[in-house]
Amino acid sequence: MNIHSKDLDRELSREEAEAALAMLRQWAATKTDEEVAQLDPLVSRLIPGKEVSNYPALARAYPEEFEVDDVYKATMPDLQNGPSSLIRGAKRAIQHVGISNFRLPIGFHTRDNGDLTLETSVTGTVSLDAEKKGINMSRIMRTFYKHAEEVFSFEVISRALDAYKTDLESFDARIMMRTSFPMKVDSLRSGLAGYQYYDIALELIETDGVRKKIVHLDYVYSSTCPCSLELSEHARQYRGQLATPHSQRSVARVSVELDPAADVLWFEDLIDMCRAAVPTETQVMVKREDEQAFAELNAANPIFVEDAARLFAEQLQADPRVADYRVIASHQESLHSHDAVSVLTEGATFDAESLDPRLFQSLFHVG
Repeated sequence: MNIHSKDLDRELSREEAEAALAMLRQWAATKTDEEVAQLDPLVSRLIPGKEVSNYPALARAYPEEFEVDDVYKATMPDLQNGPSSLIRGAKRAIQHVGISNFRLPIGFHTRDNGDLTLETSVTGTVSLDAEKKGINMSRIMRTFYKHAEEVFSFEVISRALDAYKTDLESFDARIMMRTSFPMKVDSLRSGLAGYQYYDIALELIETDGVRKKIVHLDYVYSSTCPCSLELSEHARQYRGQLATPHSQRSVARVSVELDPAADVLWFEDLIDMCRAAVPTETQVMVKREDEQAFAELNAANPIFVEDAARLFAEQLQADPRVADYRVIASHQESLHSHDAVSVLTEGATFDAESLDPRLFQSLFHVG
């Protein structure tokens, strides 16, 4: 079949394409796979029965003996470190990019019980320049693992932050470590004791060369409505009617920026401050005398959600180790079908005009 150059620009008809395809298949059916591939490896996919074939044939057994050397690694693609021409979307700087919720056992110093090893969820992010395609996510994990055997403090977190900032050539960075911290708590009257678990997070942020150390704590307590308490007593006094005030499990998320020049603020210290502000913490081990005591404690400390925010703030304001802070309180009402919430902030660190739409839902404590 002769093809003349003057016909190359002519649009072929469907019939001509079908004839050409039939001829190509007829030719390929009489040739070896190697001969077909020499013409074009994709031709084999046009042959009936070989639509998903690939040339050359790929090994299907895992190569356990294969070892990667530097020469081989140099041939491997690395799209994340590719040129800016590969960027998709707007060429804008990204404030945070990294990994969230990689878990490992981490050792922590404690104020009262020596060192503890706790399962910890780590989030690590860096800033990304507008001209960079992306980052190698695994470098954050590899860098962090180099410090994973140390007993952690903010100083250790700071060294990890330094290391992965260098590895990823980034200006700003953040590490957050979340864990559940156990603390033995005595019952109110029975002499029993049990472990209360506190959701705690350590956060180290560097922005424009300035580092901030932040501790977050979720404190769970009972809130008795002062209005409901007074109305219940009114029913008893004026009508001899038994009535009970409503109270509910409540959660305060207390976040504090640490003064870099002050002494260490232990987890236990922050818990003690919360307990001093609102003593009606939920109980672990309870006998009848403890349950009665808890009812009395709630009656002695009725509290609106506004009161809660201010009482926590009073304790934080008085501690020289605390710089900026934020208190978010959620009273998960037993009277209403909605929650009562409040937010109180001090300083620029936690000041924000907009809130995460699901912020208050995240304060639900499942026990």
